[in-house]
Amino acid sequence: MKTSRTYAGIPEENAQLETSKIVLIPVPYDGTSTWGKGADKGPEAFLSASENMELYDIETEQEVYKQGVFLAPAVTENSSPEAMVDAVHASAKSYIKKNKFVTLFGGEHSISIGSIRAFNECFENLTVLQIDAHADLRPSYGGTTCNHACAVHEASQTTNLIQVGIRSMDAVELNFMNREKTFFAHEMAEDDYWADKVVDLCTDHVFITIDLDAFDPSICPATGTPEPGGMLWYETMNLLKEVFKQKNVVGFDIVELCPNAASKPSEFLAAKLYYKMLAYKFKNEAADEPYESTFGTTHTVRKFKPHQEDEA
Repeated sequence: MKTSRTYAGIPEENAQLETSKIVLIPVPYDGTSTWGKGADKGPEAFLSASENMELYDIETEQEVYKQGVFLAPAVTENSSPEAMVDAVHASAKSYIKKNKFVTLFGGEHSISIGSIRAFNECFENLTVLQIDAHADLRPSYGGTTCNHACAVHEASQTTNLIQVGIRSMDAVELNFMNREKTFFAHEMAEDDYWADKVVDLCTDHVFITIDLDAFDPSICPATGTPEPGGMLWYETMNLLKEVFKQKNVVGFDIVELCPNAASKPSEFLAAKLYYKMLAYKFKNEAADEPYESTFGTTHTVRKFKPHQEDEA
């Protein structure tokens, strides 16, 4: 008999922190969004949809939940955007240091400031692969650097940022954009090789941040700021599959699900997306094979920065 909630309703034996390879951190935060509200309800809707999802992945022929998925306590700090970012950073880094594959589900995109900061402190020469409709490169907005419109500004200064699916931005963001590493949606539509170019630009270690408004509103309408002309399911999966295959994805977050009580497809897309990414990550790894990720271990090409001071 279950004594507590688990991710996707999986058995408790597959949901214990000590034995799970994967950690899922919900962040129900919606403090700076400027149009569609409701991202704070996203994690609950995602978890509910996940509980009604089949757990056998046809494509990879596995039940990836058997790798173990620990549903961590939600980060609920909302006293200020800065405090929320600090709390996300601390939570993510604590589980990275426990040798876990750390994932997060928001919440608005500002949560990624904290998650990216944690991963960048833990992995050398990090690529941040942003799949998104919006550039999110403003240095500040609404009186804070921790606004959803600033989600990857810090990453643009401190990591190898690659932006995919962009089709909405302010002119000021051009000052912070690396045009050679930006894939605008209208150009992707004319380029059969854009995904190969994305993978080639990635360094060995990759953190993926996905804003669900990257998808076309026809398949994922329930986001804070939907934009026409977005990505479709299989082209997105093909990109993710190659990134997971060719690079060492060290973690990811998914953000900006704003559930609509009258329409459930977006919630199930988010649930399937999360599970599919886990399936790609652990495709060739046995459930009883230890996952080694930090502090001098030798999992693939992963290496913890030796000069980074651990934080209390």
